[in-house]
Amino acid sequence: MAAALLAASLGAHAQSSDASLNTTVVTASRTEQKLADTLASTSVITRQQIEDSQAQDLPSLLRGQAGVEITQTGGFGTTASIFMRGANSNSSLVLIDGVPVNSATTGVANIAQIPVSQIDHIEIVRGNVSALYGSQAVGGVIQIFTRKGDGGPPKAYAEIGYGTNNTTQANAGIAGSFEDGKTRFSLDVSRFHTNGISAQDPRFAPKVNPNRNGDDNTSVTASLSRKFGDTWEVGARLFQSDGSSSYDNAFGKPSDLNDTDARVRQISAYAKGNITDKWNTRFTVTQGDDYSYNYLNGKGNGNFHTSNNQIDWANEYAFMPDHKLIAGYTRQEQTVEGNTTYNHNNRHLDSFYVGYEGVFAQKHEVQATVRRDIYSDFGGANSYWVGYGYKLTEQWKLMANASDGFRAPTFNELFYPGYGNPNLQPERSISKELAVQFYDPTFGLAKLALFRTSYTNLIQSLTVFPYTAANVANARVEGLELTYQGKIQWTGTDVRASFTRQNPTDLDANKVLARRAKQYASFGVTQKFLGKYSVGGDVYYSGERYDTGGQHLGAYTLVNLQARYDIDKSWYVSAHLDNVFNKNYQTVYGYNTLGRAIYVSLGWKQF
Repeated sequence: MAAALLAASLGAHAQSSDASLNTTVVTASRTEQKLADTLASTSVITRQQIEDSQAQDLPSLLRGQAGVEITQTGGFGTTASIFMRGANSNSSLVLIDGVPVNSATTGVANIAQIPVSQIDHIEIVRGNVSALYGSQAVGGVIQIFTRKGDGGPPKAYAEIGYGTNNTTQANAGIAGSFEDGKTRFSLDVSRFHTNGISAQDPRFAPKVNPNRNGDDNTSVTASLSRKFGDTWEVGARLFQSDGSSSYDNAFGKPSDLNDTDARVRQISAYAKGNITDKWNTRFTVTQGDDYSYNYLNGKGNGNFHTSNNQIDWANEYAFMPDHKLIAGYTRQEQTVEGNTTYNHNNRHLDSFYVGYEGVFAQKHEVQATVRRDIYSDFGGANSYWVGYGYKLTEQWKLMANASDGFRAPTFNELFYPGYGNPNLQPERSISKELAVQFYDPTFGLAKLALFRTSYTNLIQSLTVFPYTAANVANARVEGLELTYQGKIQWTGTDVRASFTRQNPTDLDANKVLARRAKQYASFGVTQKFLGKYSVGGDVYYSGERYDTGGQHLGAYTLVNLQARYDIDKSWYVSAHLDNVFNKNYQTVYGYNTLGRAIYVSLGWKQF
């Protein structure tokens, strides 16, 4: 009913020509599916949408997505956290080209240092999918796909930009193929700098240094692949991001200078192809590193280095039309090094999963997965995901899913001196979701989902001596989520909208979970005309929240505007105005956010 009302409000004669509505996704089931066919709540951010948004960084790009809340301790480059459907920030998994990038020490991914210029597209799966991806996928999964060469001839591109707070950005790349598309490659290099703002507000932290906290980032992605025969392909990828930023410490001196250098690097190689006409396989080897070096007044003040070596073997067997089995094995080996002496600095993980996906009588859709994860440091955990969809008509579909998931303790929670507890058990969660979806090429895609997740054994610090980590908390998040994406036919306006109403509750304290709003929403439009011009805007709303110390964080509404002019087939100029009304707001108590800011860019792409 709600989806029908939404359709009426946008016009009965709307059509969707956005490629994202008919795109193929892989994150929702680990197999290829059309977006409208997924049983898990899934969204896609295409490369075109990234360019239309003109987002300066990944947190800004993700902020308007359904089910996603972002907090940040200052401006560009500062620590950003993801809360998906009310889950903790260490319970949402971030992948780059299929490889996890969440820190083994904190459990959080460093999304502030992942440049949007090197992203081809993003797939977001909301809800508990631990059975597909293991630990930390309780709130959902955000999978980032970097740019790669297509089947056409090599083409180059470049862009430079400048904006508020002496913000400069530049990126250049080339991608394409040789030998009729059999050898494909890509290379992209980007550079970002900003003088930034003071991360903390001295009114809330009198001892903090009021200086600007800037950020510098240099990143590179590269890929190379080669096809053999009709089905086999081998390839390699590189992703590396080097960031240097300054931050504030409320417990230091007003003259203190705090800086951090961070590096995220992944090198992977893969081989994929068909063993038979029904069985295809993919084997991937990855070596990943996460570095962090901290400095106080120019002197070393702590460092961490996490390495993550992984092999992954994934298989898909289509034993009948519209019916397939999936199965896979993953081996992870993690090591932590630094100036902190952990009680234990390495562990390994073996994971096994098997699943089924099928369609009966063209109306009944079924998906099920079970998984077993075995950790060397605390033991094993089981998880499952089962979903069902029923097509009422070609446009309307009813869906339901249930899942059991877990989050494994991090190195810090298990072994950090004075805090870690080696007797910790995984956090557990049970999720349920009901949804109704309407999809039609002449309208777009609308979905209403009701969800509920119950958490037990949540890990928190004890409030009495010895203040170590312990499985002591319980929580529940329940709510509804409404999403729409389409194009209004008579104006050609792309429209996207989402609304989430949730009740994230700490059951033990009987209060709202920290830094999560009970309601948040976004609405965006993009209008292209005369073949050269594009204008658009986004509105983001977040309700009031409370921080970890109980401090009140007020509701806020942000308005961003974008415009672009294609000078010719190769050259373009664009501009965007963020926080148009200069809203003063906080996502973390005592930390500033960016005010009104304008950015302009000049770009070129080989035609």
